[in-house]
Amino acid sequence: MGHVLHNWNLEEKRALIRKSFEALPEGGVLLVYEALIDDDRRHNAFGLLMSLNMLLVTSGGFVYTAAECESWMREAGFRTTRVEHLVGPDSMVVATK
Repeated sequence: MGHVLHNWNLEEKRALIRKSFEALPEGGVLLVYEALIDDDRRHNAFGLLMSLNMLLVTSGGFVYTAAECESWMREAGFRTTRVEHLVGPDSMVVATK
């Protein structure tokens, strides 16, 4: 899911991750990449501004931290998660079923 989850409210984010888990075979992987906000909410100004923008233009969308995404993935049933920084402001959360 590339630049997808930030459009949705928390309930919808969790539902999309849960449906992804259900659709994947055992050992399948879900990749989520976004301009994630750092856990301290201090360094990724782009992600913070993007989150503010989403709050203004959607009915509940927001950008989130990698830790939040990992917790939603584990809640859905994924066995393992890890975070990798990509180019620029983007990072990727990888979850394995």
